[in-house]
Amino acid sequence: MKLIVTVVGRDRIGIIASVTKILADNNVNILSINQNILNGFFNMILFAEASENSIKLVDLQKKLREQGEAIGVEIKTQHQDIFDAMHKV
Repeated sequence: MKLIVTVVGRDRIGIIASVTKILADNNVNILSINQNILNGFFNMILFAEASENSIKLVDLQKKLREQGEAIGVEIKTQHQDIFDAMHKV
């Protein structure tokens, strides 16, 4: 399953580390990552792939959302098909 993870919030140390640790701990492979900081705001989009025997999407969404709340950013996780459908022009 291909996933899109987005992270938005005030920049601080450890955002990428905390997100990628959860992914690694749950056998989710990062395929591509892009991040930038604009006027003190952190913005990241991450493309990942979870194998059939890795964590369920709903469970990963919960873990990442809770981590986002803990570090003061908003983390959203979507199946790539949903993301693509929402962003078609």
